[in-house]
Amino acid sequence: MNQLSSSRSSDQRLSPLLRALLLFDRALGLIERTIVAGSILLMAFLVSAHVVGNIVFGQGITGTYEITEMLIVIITFVGVGYAARHARHISMSAFYEQLSGQRRKALLVLICLGTAVLMFYFSYKSIEYVATIHDRGRTSASLQMPLWIIYLALPAGFALAGIQYVLTIIRNLTSPGIWRSLTEQEDYSDVPVAGSAAEGASTTRDR
Repeated sequence: MNQLSSSRSSDQRLSPLLRALLLFDRALGLIERTIVAGSILLMAFLVSAHVVGNIVFGQGITGTYEITEMLIVIITFVGVGYAARHARHISMSAFYEQLSGQRRKALLVLICLGTAVLMFYFSYKSIEYVATIHDRGRTSASLQMPLWIIYLALPAGFALAGIQYVLTIIRNLTSPGIWRSLTEQEDYSDVPVAGSAAEGASTTRDR
């Protein structure tokens, strides 16, 4: 109860812009979780039913492997935005981890800006790719399903990731502290201590 009340009070102290962005982010998160979880559950059900059908009836479900491949595509690219939301993406942070304070925050904003531009560019190129598949009329082998419908996950996933990086930039520019995403703030343990002096003092005390 205390944590719930404290989170509510902290939300009330936020600016109207951040409150609106948090509501928008929660809506996107609900959509992403529904798509990813639904795809995983459907894939597990199809594979299990296919195996049971082969064992019991001697015949599985037609197109199971094809649908599974399509679901993997959807999970992969929609999951890009989900990973960015929770700051669980892969990062090359050797130089970043050496900084602290405003320099660390400025570098994070710069990284998010570059990554957002890249994600939106990928989304644009993915739209061109989907349009090409649509124009060629490509379909899946077993189910004859139009492939462009499945590959819509590419521009959608890249756009969701780009939106998350833009939200991270706004959060860092409008809030104190360093934010790896709209809702994920760096802990004190993640930020390097100003140095060797403190480490030297601690080692002498230990001795």
